[in-house]
Amino acid sequence: MTEQQLPAWADPSVSPAALDAQGVSRRGLLRRAGLFGAAFALGGAATPAVAAAGRGHGGEDPRLAYLVGDHHVHSVYSHDAKYTFAQQARAAARYGLDWMVFNEHSNFGHASYGAALEHKEILEARAANPRQLIFQGLEWYIPAAEHCTVFAAPGPHEVDLLTRFELAYDGKLLGYTEGAAGATDTARNEAHAVRAIKWLAEQRRSGYVDDVLVLANHPLRLGIDSPHELRAWRDAAPEIVIGMEGAPGAQGAAIPGRRGATSVRGEYENKPSAQSWAGYPADAYLTYGGFDWATATVGGLWDSLLAEGRLFSVTTNSDNHRTVFDTWKNGDWPAGQNFDNTGRLPDPVNTATPQAGSDFWPGQFSRTHVGVTRYGYRAVMTGLREGRVWLDHGHLLDGLEVRLRREHGGGRGVTLGGRLRVRKGEKLILEITVTSASRLNPQGILPQLAHVDVIRGAVRGAVSDRDTWRAPDTKVVSTTDVSGRKGTYTLRVPVAVGDESCYLRLRGSDGNRNGTGYLGASVDPHGPIPHEPGNGDPWADTWFYANPIFVDVVG
Repeated sequence: MTEQQLPAWADPSVSPAALDAQGVSRRGLLRRAGLFGAAFALGGAATPAVAAAGRGHGGEDPRLAYLVGDHHVHSVYSHDAKYTFAQQARAAARYGLDWMVFNEHSNFGHASYGAALEHKEILEARAANPRQLIFQGLEWYIPAAEHCTVFAAPGPHEVDLLTRFELAYDGKLLGYTEGAAGATDTARNEAHAVRAIKWLAEQRRSGYVDDVLVLANHPLRLGIDSPHELRAWRDAAPEIVIGMEGAPGAQGAAIPGRRGATSVRGEYENKPSAQSWAGYPADAYLTYGGFDWATATVGGLWDSLLAEGRLFSVTTNSDNHRTVFDTWKNGDWPAGQNFDNTGRLPDPVNTATPQAGSDFWPGQFSRTHVGVTRYGYRAVMTGLREGRVWLDHGHLLDGLEVRLRREHGGGRGVTLGGRLRVRKGEKLILEITVTSASRLNPQGILPQLAHVDVIRGAVRGAVSDRDTWRAPDTKVVSTTDVSGRKGTYTLRVPVAVGDESCYLRLRGSDGNRNGTGYLGASVDPHGPIPHEPGNGDPWADTWFYANPIFVDVVG
C-alpha cells in the first residue's frame, strides 16, 4: 500500500500560511491535544494507543485528535451513481475530509465484475491522494431489512472479503428481501443477516482481515429495520456492528424549487409498507433537523438502545450519488454494454447545465468526526469502534472535546464512548469544550452555535421486549445558551450521581428551527422538528450530536 502522508493541517512541514482558516483551527486543536508532529506520526496499520486503565475501569482516556470523514460515498461502481473516484476524492479534499469509504451497492454486475475493477482504482486513488485515507466498502442489502455500510482495513484480502460476503449474504442477490411480520421467509432472512455478521466477525478473529466494521444506513427511511433486528445485529458481534446513521445523506433533497412540493431532507418521503415494522408511528418516516427519527427523538429508539448500557454509535454522511446543482450527467453506454455485464458505469460527461440531484459532496455538508491518538486506517476504525464520535451539519463547529471527570482529583476523565465507574453520591463535572466555526461554510455562511443540550438517560440493562423503542427515563436535563460566543470556550455542567447507572449525551444547533420534541416538552422542550414538504433548506437548520458517555454506579 502506498505510504500515507499526514493531512496538511497535521503536517509540521506545511507552513501555516499554506492553510485556510479551518486548517489553522484544526492545527491549533491538534497542538492543544499534544499530538502535533512526531506524536501524531503516521500510524499506518498500527492500532492507536489506548490508556490501559481506561474504559470501564474508572481510569482516564487519552487526549484525542479528530479526523473528519464520511463512510457512505458512491461512484461509477454503483448502478445508480455517477462520479469517478477521482472526482469524489478531489471533492473530499476540497471540503476537508481526512477519510472516506466508497461503499458501492451490492449488485450482480458489482459482484461479478465491479468489485475487482474497483479495487484497482482504489489503489490508484490511494496513491494519487496520499493525504487521504480511502477505504473500500460495500453497501449491503441486509436480508429482510435496509442497507448497511460494510468496510475493511486495507490489506491483501480486503476486496476478497467484500466479494465473498456479497455473494454469500446479500439479501438482494439471494432474493432474501422478505421482511414482513408473519411472512413465510422472514424468519429465515433475519437469521441469515445474523449469520452474515457472525461470519464477518470470524474473518476478523482469524486474522484474515485486520479489521471490519458495519453501520446501519438510513434506518427509518422505509421503516423496515425493526428494533429487534437492530438489537440482533448488534448482539451478534458488537465489535463489528457498531452503530447506525444518525442522519442520512441526501440532505439537499428539499432545497426549495429543486425536487418538488413533497420532497423531504434525506429523501425520507415514504409511507409504511407491508415490509415496515408496524410499531413505528407515521412520524418516524420523516427527518427532524435533517436527522433520522431514531436519533432525533429524545427518549426514542437510539436512547432505548443506549439505556441497555451498551454503546451504539451514530454517524452522518453524504450518501453521495448525484450532487445538487451539479452539471455532470451519466455517460452513454457503448453498444451491448450495461451495468450487469461490466460492473461499472461509463464516465460522466459535463453538460454545463444543472442536473437532478439530492446530495452534497463528501464533507460539503455532513461530517463525522472520529477521535484518534495517531493517524492511519486502523486508528480511524478503532476510534469508530470506541465511540469517540461527534457529528455536525453545515460545518457548525470547528471542534468539540467532551470529558466527564470527578469534581475533585478527576484528572482528564473519560470522553465520548467511554465509561466512568463511580460510587453513589460522587460529584462529577461534564466539561464541554467548543471551538466555534472560524470560516464561512461552503454555502457562504459563518455558522453560529446557539445552544448546547445535555441529555441524560437511566441505564436499566437488557430489555425484555426486544421491539421496544422507548427509553422513558431519558430527557434533556440542561440547556446552555451560547449565542454569540466565539473562539474556544468550556462549559462545565455539574452531574450528580444517584442510585442508578446512566449515560450522558450532547446535542446543539444554530437555533433557527426547534420546537417541542416528539415525546413532549417535559422530555425535550426545544428539539429538532420536521420542515414543511418541499421547503427544507438544510443550511438554515444545522445540528451537532455527540456519542454518549456512560456512568457505571458500582456502590
